[in-house]
Formats: sequence, structure tokens, C-alpha cells
Amino acid sequence: MIEQSVSSPPRGGARLPVRADAGRFLILTVVFICAACGLVYELELVALASYLIGDSVTQASVVLSVMVFAMGVGSLLAKRLRCRAAFGFGLLEAALALLGGSSALVLYASFIWLGESRYAVVGFSVAIGILIGAEIPLLMALIQRFSRQDAEGTVADLFAADYVGALVGGLAFPFLLLPWLGQLTGALLTGAVNAVAGGGLVLWLFRRDLTPRSRWVLVTVNVLVLALLATAAALVDDFERAARRAVYGDQVRVALHTGVQEVVITGGRSGPLELYLDGRLRVSARDEFRYHEALVHPAMRGPHARVLILGGGDGLAAREVLRYGDVREVTVVELDPGVVRLARTDPALRELNGGVYGDGRVRAVYADAFTWLRGARDAGDAGGVGGGGSGAYDVVISDLPNPGVTASTKLYSEEFYGLATRVLANGGRLAVHAGSPATQRRTYWTVDATLRAAGFGTTPYHATGWPSGFAAGPDRVKDGTPAVSDWGFELAGVGASPRLGLARDGPRLRSLEGAMLVAGARGVERTRVRGLPPSTLVHPRYGG
Repeated sequence: MIEQSVSSPPRGGARLPVRADAGRFLILTVVFICAACGLVYELELVALASYLIGDSVTQASVVLSVMVFAMGVGSLLAKRLRCRAAFGFGLLEAALALLGGSSALVLYASFIWLGESRYAVVGFSVAIGILIGAEIPLLMALIQRFSRQDAEGTVADLFAADYVGALVGGLAFPFLLLPWLGQLTGALLTGAVNAVAGGGLVLWLFRRDLTPRSRWVLVTVNVLVLALLATAAALVDDFERAARRAVYGDQVRVALHTGVQEVVITGGRSGPLELYLDGRLRVSARDEFRYHEALVHPAMRGPHARVLILGGGDGLAAREVLRYGDVREVTVVELDPGVVRLARTDPALRELNGGVYGDGRVRAVYADAFTWLRGARDAGDAGGVGGGGSGAYDVVISDLPNPGVTASTKLYSEEFYGLATRVLANGGRLAVHAGSPATQRRTYWTVDATLRAAGFGTTPYHATGWPSGFAAGPDRVKDGTPAVSDWGFELAGVGASPRLGLARDGPRLRSLEGAMLVAGARGVERTRVRGLPPSTLVHPRYGG
């Protein structure tokens, strides 16, 4: 086979400016870059859908399945462009760069100002999927201009470059783009790279295939796309501030990304302090005492010298534990050091938690609660069930995110509670925040069934309070009045159901009585769903 060179005419088109091997290498490099950008767009949509809508399993399934279907549609539609593959590919990459790069901004805006982002997520999934699916057929037509291999070998090279690029994009998203640039700027930069790679390939390598008009169209389109992306990147800080004001109001004092989550604190000077983690209300000074007293004090009935708090980095559960003067040690296992740092240093939050981290009895450990429990078991830190060893805890408080948040479901699994039994001393109690028995009946009673399957006897109960949805969500305010929800809890003991009540040596808590703590679970018992199996993953679709 005669090697194609600069001077030899290519098959089916005008003479190309480089040798065949160099041309193939450049095309495969662009395939690599475009594949990396495409996977970043997919992961961006999955991450944003999970963050804005919740339930990451469902959102990942919807985004990925819709995109794969749309990619098939795009491959079919690309057949009509093969006669003008270079021009079509140039326009396609410009459109993909604009859609993918702006997707994060548009999704945030639709959620914040329209209150809904589901349709926008599906729309971007379809559009981006169609464009990604059309890439390979057009690139196949372009690379055949340089290829000395048969069709099978060319396809293998294209897919190899595509898969390796996807690997790089998949690793770059969580380890480079998110930590260094954030979701909005990272998406915009990815779009710019996509536009430069696609437009540069066509306008240089295949410029002789383009008519003067087509060349000017591509130049104009790519310049406009890059200008729009650059303008958006320059204004992204202003956009984030405006979005934050729209969601949280004008009293935002702290807004930061800790590497684990977004943390926002509002109020504390001219209004009640509120703490939001990834957009969801976790602490409101209006009534947080109801939640933390209801969670902690029933479990303190009995021995409580050593207490383990899983989560609760804000220090509010520890504040309630330290009301008992005979507590000797409190261990707080918190995933996010940034939350603990704010609990130590933010004046309003430190005042709310009573400065617990300045108490020598409190020790903070930065770790995932599941991993830490498993390590404590393997290291023999706990005395085991009924072991009563020096590492055994009299009380374990599970102050963790709502079980309806998919990222926390492993912390409500049978395996997790099995590990908890191993760190409890004889007669120890476990208190669990289990979601709302009113609005998440199946979730709540699945937690109950899971605790029983792990060997616990349970006593369910609940207290009233504010809902913990998004700051801008419709569940937070109804007809101009703050909505009222309830918190559901489980008090569990190994083998036997513990009695619900206050510790005899604890303080008298009028506020706890005002929180409508339901003794004996008479109120929540009416909501019981019979016959629920235990679950390794308490899925939010069980709710309702």
C-alpha cells in the first residue's frame, strides 16, 4: 500500500497539510480530548442532579440512561453529515462546548429562580448525549482520510482513544476540576478546551476541505462560544453571590467549600443562626434544641460515662451530652473537619454549642463513621457486645444526615448497626435519627426493621420541628408561614427495647416537654408499615 504524504492527494478530498501518520495522531488526540470533556459533562450533570434534586442513585440512572439513548440517536443523525464531515464536526464541537460548559450555570439558575431543575437536567442530558453520539461517526469519516489500516483497525484506534480519554476525564472531574475550580468554573473551562480542540482540528487540518464561507462560519461560531464561556467565567463569582442571596437571603455570613461539602451559615448577628450543608438546612437556632434534646436525653437514661457521637460536628449533640456532670469522655466522629473548625471558631455557632470543643472531655475524630466503627472493631478499641471493655461506650448517638439522602444510606444499613453493637457496653443504648414518620413512613420503619435485624430492641419516638429540606424548597415555607414537620428517632438497646425517658440525674427539660416528645411511640406507632424487610440501603424511594 502506498503511503500517503503531503504531496499525495488524500482519498475523497483536497490535499491535506500533514503526513498520514501525523494526521492520524492529531485526530486521535482530539478524540481523546473530546472524550474527556464529554465524560466531565456527564459527571457534572449527575453531580448537579444529585445535589439539586437529591437521591443520587435515581438521578445517576436517569442522566446516564437518557444520555446513552441520546448518543444512539446522535449516531444515526450523524449519517446525514458525513458528506460534509469536517464542517459538521466543527459545528458539533462548538455546540457541545457551549451546552456542556454552560450546563452547570443553567441548572443552578433554573433551580434557584424557577424552583425546578428536573426538566433542565433531562433536556441537557438529551442534547449533550446527541452531540456526543454524533462525534464518532464524523471522526471515523475524517480519520479515514489518513488511515492506512482497514476499517476494523481504524475503529479500534478510535475507541481506544475514546475510552482512555473518558478515563482521564472521569479522574480529572473529582480530583482536579472540583477541588481547584468548583463545578461552575470547571464546566466552563471544560467547554473552552472542547471548543479549542474541535475547532482547531477542523480549521487547521481540514481547512482545505472548507469553502471560504464555511471557514468564516466556523471561526465566527467558535469565537462567539469562547467569548460567551469567558464572559460567564468572569461573572461566575457575581452569579454565585446572587444565587446565594436568592437561596439563603441577605444574611449569609459564611459560605465555603470544605472539600467535603458546601457550608453556609446565615444569621447569628441580626437573626437566628442557620447552618446549611450542601444546600440543606441542618441547624436552625429557632428550634435545634428540640431536635438535639430529643435525640440525646432519652439515650442518657442509664450509665453514660463514655459517649460516642457519630456525626454532630457542629457540637450541639455534645452540648446536650455535657449537661450530665458524670460524663467522663465524649468522642465525636465527624467526616468534615471544616464543620468542626467552624464550630470552634465561628462566634455565633460557638455560642450556640456552648464552646464544647474547649472542654477537655471532648475529642474530635475526622473520619467516615462507617469506616471508623469498622476500624475500632478490628483494632479491638471496643469491648464488643456486652464486653464492657475500656473501649466500650455506654451511649452511641447517631446524629447523621437524613436517611432520605442517598449519600448517607450506608450509615443506616444493617452492616452499620452491626458494627455499632460491637462498640456498646453492657446495657448500652443507641439513639438514631431516622427521618420523619409522617412524611417518610417507609424509610422510618425500614430503619426500625434494620435495627431489629442487627440485634437491637427498639423504641420509636418523635418530636416536632422545622423540616430539613433545601433553603429554597417549597417544604420550608407554605403560604408565607414556616412549615412544621417532625423528627423521628429510634432508641435501641442490644437484645431488649430500652425504656423511653429522661436520665434520672439529668436536668429538668421544659423545652423537651414543649417539643412534644411522644413517649412509648404512641403517635408514630399509628404510622407503622408492617412486614418491611431490613435493608442494606435505606433508599429515599421508600419514603411517603
